[in-house]
Amino acid sequence: MRRLQLRAQRRSFAGFPLNRPRSDLRRWAAPWSAALVRPLKAGCQIAHLRVISTAMTGNHIRLAALLGAIAAAAALRLVPHPPNFSPIDAMALFSGAYLGRRLLALAAPLAALLISDLVLGFYPGMLFQYAAVVLIALLGSVALARIGLPRVIGAALASSLLFFVVSNFGVWLTGGMYPQTLQGLGACYVAAIPFLQNTVAGDLFYAALLFGGFALAEHFVPRLRAKARGSSAQPA
Repeated sequence: MRRLQLRAQRRSFAGFPLNRPRSDLRRWAAPWSAALVRPLKAGCQIAHLRVISTAMTGNHIRLAALLGAIAAAAALRLVPHPPNFSPIDAMALFSGAYLGRRLLALAAPLAALLISDLVLGFYPGMLFQYAAVVLIALLGSVALARIGLPRVIGAALASSLLFFVVSNFGVWLTGGMYPQTLQGLGACYVAAIPFLQNTVAGDLFYAALLFGGFALAEHFVPRLRAKARGSSAQPA
Protein backbone atom coordinates (compact mmCIF):
# COMPACT_ATOMS: atom_id res chain seq x y z
CA MET A 1 0.00 0.00 0.00
CA ARG A 2 2.83 2.36 0.86
CA ARG A 3 4.50 1.72 -2.55
CA LEU A 4 1.28 2.42 -4.45
CA GLN A 5 0.95 5.80 -2.74
CA LEU A 6 4.55 6.76 -3.59
CA ARG A 7 4.06 5.79 -7.26
CA ALA A 8 0.90 7.92 -7.47
CA GLN A 9 2.76 10.90 -6.01
CA ARG A 10 5.60 10.46 -8.51
CA ARG A 11 3.17 10.47 -11.43
CA SER A 12 1.42 13.59 -10.08
CA PHE A 13 4.66 15.57 -9.66
CA ALA A 14 6.56 14.33 -12.72
CA GLY A 15 8.18 17.30 -14.44
CA PHE A 16 7.18 19.71 -11.62
CA PRO A 17 7.39 22.73 -11.75
CA LEU A 18 7.49 22.82 -15.56
CA ASN A 19 4.14 21.12 -16.02
CA ARG A 20 1.21 23.50 -16.32
CA PRO A 21 -1.61 23.05 -13.80
CA ARG A 22 -4.81 21.68 -15.17
CA SER A 23 -7.43 24.19 -16.19
CA ASP A 24 -9.96 22.72 -13.76
CA LEU A 25 -9.08 24.28 -10.41
CA ARG A 26 -11.08 21.70 -8.48
CA ARG A 27 -8.71 18.93 -9.60
CA TRP A 28 -5.41 20.44 -8.53
CA ALA A 29 -6.19 23.21 -6.04
CA ALA A 30 -7.15 22.66 -2.44
CA PRO A 31 -10.89 23.23 -1.83
CA TRP A 32 -10.26 26.20 0.41
CA SER A 33 -7.88 27.87 -2.10
CA ALA A 34 -9.87 27.44 -5.33
CA ALA A 35 -11.99 30.50 -4.59
CA LEU A 36 -8.83 32.59 -4.13
CA VAL A 37 -6.93 31.32 -7.14
CA ARG A 38 -9.77 31.67 -9.67
CA PRO A 39 -10.08 35.51 -9.63
CA LEU A 40 -6.28 35.89 -9.64
CA LYS A 41 -6.00 33.67 -12.68
CA ALA A 42 -8.78 35.50 -14.49
CA GLY A 43 -7.32 38.93 -13.71
CA CYS A 44 -3.68 38.26 -14.59
CA GLN A 45 -3.19 39.41 -18.16
CA ILE A 46 0.46 38.38 -18.44
CA ALA A 47 0.21 34.89 -16.94
CA HIS A 48 -3.25 33.96 -18.20
CA LEU A 49 -3.48 35.68 -21.59
CA ARG A 50 0.30 35.93 -22.14
CA VAL A 51 0.00 39.51 -23.39
CA ILE A 52 0.46 42.94 -21.87
CA SER A 53 -2.45 45.32 -22.11
CA THR A 54 -1.92 47.77 -24.99
CA ALA A 55 -3.60 50.58 -23.07
CA MET A 56 -1.42 49.96 -20.02
CA THR A 57 1.77 50.02 -22.11
CA GLY A 58 0.68 53.15 -23.97
CA ASN A 59 -0.02 54.97 -20.73
CA HIS A 60 3.39 54.00 -19.39
CA ILE A 61 5.08 55.34 -22.52
CA ARG A 62 3.08 58.56 -22.20
CA LEU A 63 4.03 58.91 -18.54
CA ALA A 64 7.70 58.36 -19.33
CA ALA A 65 7.53 61.04 -22.04
CA LEU A 66 5.87 63.51 -19.65
CA LEU A 67 8.46 62.90 -16.94
CA GLY A 68 11.21 63.23 -19.52
CA ALA A 69 9.84 66.60 -20.62
CA ILE A 70 9.77 67.81 -17.00
CA ALA A 71 13.36 66.63 -16.43
CA ALA A 72 14.49 68.31 -19.65
CA ALA A 73 12.85 71.57 -18.61
CA ALA A 74 14.63 71.44 -15.25
CA ALA A 75 17.94 70.78 -17.04
CA LEU A 76 17.46 74.01 -19.00
CA ARG A 77 18.04 75.88 -15.73
CA LEU A 78 21.68 74.87 -16.09
CA VAL A 79 21.95 76.72 -19.41
CA PRO A 80 22.97 80.40 -19.08
CA HIS A 81 19.87 82.60 -19.26
CA PRO A 82 18.72 86.14 -18.36
CA PRO A 83 17.69 86.71 -14.73
CA ASN A 84 14.29 85.17 -13.94
CA PHE A 85 13.95 83.79 -17.48
CA SER A 86 13.45 80.30 -16.11
CA PRO A 87 11.47 77.15 -16.95
CA ILE A 88 10.44 76.56 -13.32
CA ASP A 89 6.89 77.91 -13.54
CA ALA A 90 6.10 76.37 -16.94
CA MET A 91 7.50 73.03 -15.75
CA ALA A 92 5.20 73.03 -12.71
CA LEU A 93 2.22 74.15 -14.80
CA PHE A 94 2.89 71.42 -17.36
CA SER A 95 3.18 68.79 -14.64
CA GLY A 96 -0.08 69.79 -13.02
CA ALA A 97 -1.91 69.90 -16.36
CA TYR A 98 -0.80 66.51 -17.66
CA LEU A 99 -0.22 64.47 -14.53
CA GLY A 100 -3.53 65.53 -12.98
CA ARG A 101 -4.63 65.65 -9.39
CA ARG A 102 -2.25 63.12 -7.94
CA LEU A 103 0.90 63.20 -5.86
CA LEU A 104 3.14 62.65 -8.87
CA ALA A 105 2.06 66.01 -10.33
CA LEU A 106 3.68 67.69 -7.31
CA ALA A 107 6.56 65.28 -6.75
CA ALA A 108 7.90 65.37 -10.34
CA PRO A 109 8.59 69.13 -10.59
CA LEU A 110 9.80 69.30 -6.99
CA ALA A 111 12.27 66.46 -7.60
CA ALA A 112 13.45 68.02 -10.86
CA LEU A 113 13.89 71.39 -9.16
CA LEU A 114 15.79 69.83 -6.26
CA ILE A 115 18.19 67.97 -8.56
CA SER A 116 18.97 71.16 -10.49
CA ASP A 117 19.45 73.04 -7.20
CA LEU A 118 21.95 70.39 -6.10
CA VAL A 119 23.98 71.35 -9.15
CA LEU A 120 23.47 75.13 -8.96
CA GLY A 121 23.64 75.37 -5.17
CA PHE A 122 21.14 76.26 -2.48
CA TYR A 123 20.05 79.84 -1.83
CA PRO A 124 18.11 81.83 0.79
CA GLY A 125 14.34 81.60 0.51
CA MET A 126 14.40 78.51 -1.68
CA LEU A 127 11.62 76.91 0.36
CA PHE A 128 9.30 79.67 -0.84
CA GLN A 129 10.20 78.85 -4.43
CA TYR A 130 9.32 75.22 -3.77
CA ALA A 131 6.02 76.36 -2.25
CA ALA A 132 5.35 78.42 -5.39
CA VAL A 133 6.04 75.34 -7.55
CA VAL A 134 3.48 73.35 -5.57
CA LEU A 135 0.86 76.09 -5.95
CA ILE A 136 1.52 76.42 -9.69
CA ALA A 137 1.23 72.65 -10.19
CA LEU A 138 -2.11 72.74 -8.37
CA LEU A 139 -3.14 75.66 -10.59
CA GLY A 140 -2.28 73.61 -13.67
CA SER A 141 -4.29 70.61 -12.49
CA VAL A 142 -7.39 72.80 -12.04
CA ALA A 143 -7.14 75.47 -14.73
CA LEU A 144 -5.78 73.18 -17.44
CA ALA A 145 -7.98 70.13 -17.01
CA ARG A 146 -8.82 70.91 -20.64
CA ILE A 147 -5.90 72.31 -22.60
CA GLY A 148 -6.25 75.09 -25.14
CA LEU A 149 -4.15 78.03 -26.27
CA PRO A 150 -6.10 80.74 -24.35
CA ARG A 151 -6.11 78.58 -21.22
CA VAL A 152 -2.36 77.94 -21.39
CA ILE A 153 -1.60 81.65 -21.89
CA GLY A 154 -3.87 82.66 -19.01
CA ALA A 155 -2.43 79.98 -16.71
CA ALA A 156 1.14 80.98 -17.62
CA LEU A 157 0.44 84.63 -16.74
CA ALA A 158 -1.25 83.59 -13.50
CA SER A 159 1.73 81.39 -12.59
CA SER A 160 4.07 84.35 -13.18
CA LEU A 161 2.12 86.48 -10.72
CA LEU A 162 1.86 83.62 -8.24
CA PHE A 163 5.59 82.99 -8.33
CA PHE A 164 6.27 86.74 -8.04
CA VAL A 165 4.11 87.06 -4.92
CA VAL A 166 5.32 83.93 -3.13
CA SER A 167 9.04 84.14 -3.93
CA ASN A 168 9.37 87.84 -3.08
CA PHE A 169 7.45 87.31 0.13
CA GLY A 170 10.19 84.83 0.99
CA VAL A 171 12.85 87.42 0.12
CA TRP A 172 11.19 89.92 2.43
CA LEU A 173 10.74 87.41 5.24
CA THR A 174 14.12 85.68 5.21
CA GLY A 175 16.49 87.85 3.18
CA GLY A 176 17.17 90.49 5.83
CA MET A 177 17.18 93.24 3.17
CA TYR A 178 13.87 94.87 4.16
CA PRO A 179 12.28 95.76 7.50
CA GLN A 180 9.66 93.33 8.74
CA THR A 181 6.82 95.77 8.21
CA LEU A 182 4.13 96.31 5.61
CA GLN A 183 6.20 99.17 4.22
CA GLY A 184 9.19 96.84 3.93
CA LEU A 185 7.05 94.22 2.17
CA GLY A 186 5.77 96.83 -0.27
CA ALA A 187 9.30 98.05 -0.94
CA CYS A 188 10.38 94.47 -1.65
CA TYR A 189 7.63 93.99 -4.23
CA VAL A 190 8.33 97.35 -5.86
CA ALA A 191 12.03 96.52 -6.16
CA ALA A 192 11.18 93.19 -7.80
CA ILE A 193 8.90 94.63 -10.50
CA PRO A 194 11.73 95.05 -13.08
CA PHE A 195 12.33 91.28 -12.86
CA LEU A 196 8.67 90.44 -13.43
CA GLN A 197 8.85 91.05 -17.16
CA ASN A 198 11.55 88.40 -17.52
CA THR A 199 9.46 86.01 -15.43
CA VAL A 200 6.44 86.53 -17.70
CA ALA A 201 8.53 86.19 -20.85
CA GLY A 202 10.18 83.01 -19.59
CA ASP A 203 6.89 81.46 -18.51
CA LEU A 204 5.24 82.15 -21.88
CA PHE A 205 8.26 80.89 -23.80
CA TYR A 206 8.68 77.66 -21.86
CA ALA A 207 4.93 77.04 -21.70
CA ALA A 208 4.84 77.27 -25.50
CA LEU A 209 7.85 74.95 -25.67
CA LEU A 210 6.43 72.32 -23.31
CA PHE A 211 2.75 72.37 -24.21
CA GLY A 212 3.32 72.97 -27.91
CA GLY A 213 6.13 70.44 -28.12
CA PHE A 214 4.12 67.72 -26.41
CA ALA A 215 1.07 68.46 -28.58
CA LEU A 216 3.25 67.94 -31.67
CA ALA A 217 4.65 64.75 -30.18
CA GLU A 218 1.11 63.44 -29.60
CA HIS A 219 0.23 64.28 -33.19
CA PHE A 220 3.16 62.39 -34.71
CA VAL A 221 3.39 59.58 -32.13
CA PRO A 222 -0.13 58.18 -31.52
CA ARG A 223 1.05 56.04 -28.58
CA LEU A 224 1.64 59.23 -26.58
CA ARG A 225 -2.00 60.24 -26.78
CA ALA A 226 -4.10 59.97 -23.64
CA LYS A 227 -6.05 56.75 -23.26
CA ALA A 228 -9.44 56.40 -21.62
CA ARG A 229 -7.77 56.05 -18.21
CA GLY A 230 -4.75 58.18 -18.96
CA SER A 231 -3.93 61.72 -18.01
CA SER A 232 -6.77 63.98 -17.01
CA ALA A 233 -5.69 66.75 -19.37
CA GLN A 234 -7.64 66.79 -22.62
CA PRO A 235 -7.53 69.15 -25.59
CA ALA A 236 -10.16 71.87 -25.50
